[in-house]
Amino acid sequence: MKLPPSCRLLLLPLAAALALLALHSQRPPPAPGGTTAAAPAPTPRPGNATAPPRHPLQPPYPYPYRFLLNHPDKCRERAPFLVLLVVTSPADLAARDAVRRTWGNESAVPGLSVLRLFLLGRHPVFHAELRPVLREEDELHGDLLQQDFLDTYNNLTLKTLMGLEWVSRFCPNATYVMKADHDVFLNLEFLARLLRPPRTDFATGYVYRGTGPLRNRAYKWFVPREVYPNDTYPPYCGGPGYVLSGDLALRVFGAAQTLPLINMEDAFVGICLHALGVAVTDPPPGAFSMYRLGYDKCRFSRLAMVHHYGPQDLLQVWPHFRDAPVECR
Repeated sequence: MKLPPSCRLLLLPLAAALALLALHSQRPPPAPGGTTAAAPAPTPRPGNATAPPRHPLQPPYPYPYRFLLNHPDKCRERAPFLVLLVVTSPADLAARDAVRRTWGNESAVPGLSVLRLFLLGRHPVFHAELRPVLREEDELHGDLLQQDFLDTYNNLTLKTLMGLEWVSRFCPNATYVMKADHDVFLNLEFLARLLRPPRTDFATGYVYRGTGPLRNRAYKWFVPREVYPNDTYPPYCGGPGYVLSGDLALRVFGAAQTLPLINMEDAFVGICLHALGVAVTDPPPGAFSMYRLGYDKCRFSRLAMVHHYGPQDLLQVWPHFRDAPVECR
């Protein structure tokens, strides 16, 4: 008898769960920095004899990463208003199921054309064991994108660029693209109101300004000067959830081919925006919460995103948020 993916995942060794816990991490708090921001000068691409040695925290890119799971026909007969690129780790089956059943339901908002895709790399330890599990999951839901880079925290930039590559190649007519972590609460109805009428050269989310890289090796967010020499980042949107207009998503992916990669993916997108001469747009105050807020339907109805809502949190609050007859002032 063929077990469903959820059961097969439970049969993995306990070490898989421990490895997953090591990979799964929270976003960093605001980092201190100066007041001026500048993008680093491009360095020679790999293969150039004059290129400096690559730092271990600098993932090789551009690089011909292969799609192990792909859906190139998703936009062949449609131009979605919003492409949701949801970041998960290969073993995060529970998180993906929770997203599908809550804010990631493509029909959650009537009249809003949404395309949901999950972004995965290769599990560093249990890739071979997870391959058939992920293949079954993808056959059932048709929403996994996977490339053959290692799925680690320092490779989050590669994961985001995989999503932007997919949009550039297979869904260039999308109106907006949103990158979101799986541990957020999204209110797509409120978000859609923020995004109308459609705009170009548009990027929004929780905006960080004047922050800089952490130079202490004790932090997992450590960025050495060999990877990013400047003391501050250009303005950027926090990684748990940000939105790019469809045209800008394509331009950011193009800029990423010419800039030296850093291991902080949200800051790197800001570097790309700076190189393109595009400013980030501040959302309404509090619309993107980088910290967990206690659930309240009226409060959440006026927010686009709340961070730190795991699978059980989402499944618990979503039915009330969707159906409870609460009258809000």
